Amino acid sequence: MRVIFMGTPEFSVPVLDALVGAGHEVVAVYCQPPRPAGRGRKDRPGPVQARAEMLGLPVRHPVSLKEAAEQAAFAAHKADVAVVVAYGLILPQAVLDAPRAGCLNIHASLLPRWRGAAPIQRAIMAGDAETGVCIMQMEAGLDTGPVLMREAVTIGVEETAGGLHDRLSALGARLIVEALGQLNDLVPEPQSETGVTYAAKIDKAEARLDWGLPAQEVDRLIRGLSPFPGAWCMAGGARVKLLASRLAEGQGAPGVVLDDVATVACGQGAVRLLRLQRAGRAAQDADEFLRGMALAPGMRLE
Repeated sequence: MRVIFMGTPEFSVPVLDALVGAGHEVVAVYCQPPRPAGRGRKDRPGPVQARAEMLGLPVRHPVSLKEAAEQAAFAAHKADVAVVVAYGLILPQAVLDAPRAGCLNIHASLLPRWRGAAPIQRAIMAGDAETGVCIMQMEAGLDTGPVLMREAVTIGVEETAGGLHDRLSALGARLIVEALGQLNDLVPEPQSETGVTYAAKIDKAEARLDWGLPAQEVDRLIRGLSPFPGAWCMAGGARVKLLASRLAEGQGAPGVVLDDVATVACGQGAVRLLRLQRAGRAAQDADEFLRGMALAPGMRLE
């Protein structure tokens, strides 16, 4: 098929690779424009643009698709279908209607649960037992279109957003190839009007840990915000990111370190910290981190 691919971050790269590997003709790759990055703040292309250029694919990165000229350029590709995954721009109706079979979105949740920007993080933070990927026929609403294909996965009890991100990216890549292979036979399933939730974009203000919360909520927050932006607290005047954890036995005043293996009391119960990172340093597993910065029993994290 003649495919327009639309995506920007690392999550989208395996999908692009899968489409090319399956023999589809990717006639254009649309992604967000390069952004300033690094110490020099020079414009740096996103992961999808970098991969597309390695594959020799034509890349476009308009700042908007609202202009008639951009919509005409999009339609001129005469694509059979557009595959959209974490692109980052709203698609006007003229763009949605341009490909022969419309625009298909790969969404990392079991719709209608977790429509919106941060479905992976929100699923973990809410304590969901499972999530998954939906292949959705796009329409004007926010993730409201009918679902063509879906597959669920269990969320591991110690799984971070980063680990789940990688699993769902690979799953989405497999499902979209399957969907395109049987596109004429798939029956669109309208989304249920019940069970709708919205995955709001992660606000960095959410990352400051409140040790007064129950251990389950603290653990979910740590895992749901790992690796970015990373839940954090203050430890002896130093800001420390907490990147992995598990529920643990123990009771005490919220934020107090209970032992020499980084078990910390919460409002109810405790969590054991498994991976940490000091500002300006690399992330470390707890045993290595504790050799360089003691979290002594009785110390209070804030």
